[in-house]
Amino acid sequence: MDLKEYILPKNSMIGGWYIPPVVCDDLIILFKDKKEYQIKGVVGPPLRLDPDYKTSTEVPIHPSYAHPTFLIYRNLVEKIIHSYEKRYPEIEAFSKFGMGEPCQIQYYKPGEGYKRWHFERSSRGENRCLVFMTYLNDVPDAGTHFKYQDLTTPAEKGLTLIWPSDFTHTHKGQITQTHEKYIITGWLGFA
Repeated sequence: MDLKEYILPKNSMIGGWYIPPVVCDDLIILFKDKKEYQIKGVVGPPLRLDPDYKTSTEVPIHPSYAHPTFLIYRNLVEKIIHSYEKRYPEIEAFSKFGMGEPCQIQYYKPGEGYKRWHFERSSRGENRCLVFMTYLNDVPDAGTHFKYQDLTTPAEKGLTLIWPSDFTHTHKGQITQTHEKYIITGWLGFA
């Protein structure tokens, strides 16, 4: 199955492809079914709850989790990684990398979100080289602002983004005051 590409400027170093909407629906159901694993969103390290920084409810999903919905999603992310590698062949020079830490299915109530500029590798303890994120529902005016690329991606159901984890890709959520938002996000780190 070929995934439709969302065209972004090549020099942005952000890739985008759409996964099937039914997979998004199933991931939202998985989130809702795992009430016992839902936690308040944290920022770290050091891990902290800070509503002025980030507000969400999250369910961590370990990369080895064998639930059929997650396995389908993981296979789609692997296809997206291969498409991203074709777009940016320098990645072939990376040391071996993959999913090594839990993904997060995140739910944001109206007014919630990742409100401050941040990037995904800001400490010595983070082994991340790439980030991926999928919008699980359509949400008007609730995409992601990328500071140095001067662009905002739309929160369109199924749109899966992948980008480098460093400060070059500082970003924050676009906060909606009127809609709920679901995403799943994860990180690729060196093995």
